[in-house]
Amino acid sequence: MRYELMLPHQIRKAIEENWPAVLPLGVLEYHGEHMAVGMDTLAVIKTVELIERERDIVILPPFYYGAASYAVAPPEGSGSVQVGGPVLSPFAEELFYGLLRIGFRNIHAIIHHQTENFVAGMPTDLAFKTAGRQAIFRFLEKERGEGWWGSNSMADYYAGHAQGENVFNWVQVHPLMPAAMNGKYPFDHAGKGETSLMLALCPEAVDEKHFADNTGWYTKSAPEASADLGKIGVAMILDHLRAILVK
Repeated sequence: MRYELMLPHQIRKAIEENWPAVLPLGVLEYHGEHMAVGMDTLAVIKTVELIERERDIVILPPFYYGAASYAVAPPEGSGSVQVGGPVLSPFAEELFYGLLRIGFRNIHAIIHHQTENFVAGMPTDLAFKTAGRQAIFRFLEKERGEGWWGSNSMADYYAGHAQGENVFNWVQVHPLMPAAMNGKYPFDHAGKGETSLMLALCPEAVDEKHFADNTGWYTKSAPEASADLGKIGVAMILDHLRAILVK
């Protein structure tokens, strides 16, 4: 369900049943002359909407204003919007803390932008990862007081980890395309892989008439894109989301 359309009794049910609350996280960035600047975020939104058809999840309003950077192209006339990590982190902490206060304990931010080396991280995902940890510590100290971890009630903390119980899993950040997809589907920027994803998920975000207007090396493979290839990538992404978005 879309969070902004939910009534309080529906929110309470989602909390009681531990529905995943999913934040589509992304940027507005130049993706060549042939593709919409919202591609990274749209890919998350559209695949999460497909998962929503299968299971109970809460879809939070998407956040588009991440750190796009100007590494691909300067912003003038290209459309890239850059909001730096130091600004994002306090916003994200307040967002996650607010969701914890509401009662959610199964919060997931999904991002596609700059995730080819997700373990090392890039500005947007790092800001939200740090914010998630900060929000959890802050919330626990408010609810349980200082010294909560050292209290005798937490004596089974490590045993609980072994059974899959971990308060720090209340807020998680994931790449849309997991490392397991490496070598199985093209990971690129506005090339064959991403263009195919958009043709499969959101064809109105691609205008093939503008392939010839591209000059960047990263867009050279875009004319090879197809909706059929995109569907292969979507299927892999959906398997990934099914594994992480569980009650």
